Amino acid sequence: MAGLTAAALAAVGFLAYQASANVPETLAAPSPKATSTAPAGHAAGHKDKKHPLAVPAGSGTGARVVYALDDRRVWLVDAKGKMIRSFAVMPSSVNPRPGSYKVRSRTGVIKGSDGVPIEHVVLFAMADGGVPVGFSAAQDGSMKSPDPKRKTGGVRMKRADGNAMWAFATVGAKVVVVP
Repeated sequence: MAGLTAAALAAVGFLAYQASANVPETLAAPSPKATSTAPAGHAAGHKDKKHPLAVPAGSGTGARVVYALDDRRVWLVDAKGKMIRSFAVMPSSVNPRPGSYKVRSRTGVIKGSDGVPIEHVVLFAMADGGVPVGFSAAQDGSMKSPDPKRKTGGVRMKRADGNAMWAFATVGAKVVVVP
């Protein structure tokens, strides 16, 4: 019974997030923005030319998820700074500002704001306009480009990568966004 209650509360919370993500800007109440700064030492063109899949320089230390906006790539990095996994993602139509965030919430299974059933939702930021941003995997495995006319914050990945993200990025985990 407690499991059903917890699942219901998680579903209601995520549905509230979905509703807030689709409120026109003229009706939306101002929401607090994540405070962020670019990681120290980071500059445009951070990519290691000899090792294009290397963790971006200046993305911090310790256990973290690194999301490179320009590269459309994510790295899962352990506490010793070793890359555990790296994979391509499909960015959302709205991106968070570069900086450091923490995982705010997680939801197992839900319908995305684009109507696609998704799983392993890991929310970590609020973008301009109060749009929640998080990682997820479509249950059908698709990584379609988002509709640029809709303000959505879902960063999609393949299901296997979503499983790895889910196991790694628990509530409170560090997420570093680089340009």
